[in-house]
Amino acid sequence: MTQCFFCSQNLREIDYKEVELLKRFISSQGKIIDPRHTGVCAKHQRRLAQAIKRARFLALLPFVKR
Repeated sequence: MTQCFFCSQNLREIDYKEVELLKRFISSQGKIIDPRHTGVCAKHQRRLAQAIKRARFLALLPFVKR
């Protein structure tokens, strides 16, 4: 099993304003990618999902890509 990206980078906070980082965890259709494919631990997956949802609400990320 691979180590979590956020644990290995020693990142404490996942900021919703870091759009380029969040785009790595969104599929081509705009969905949040499953943690089994990304290798993110459960704690960071919850924080990542919250950050993506906040960025979508503030129009920093699209809800759906066409």
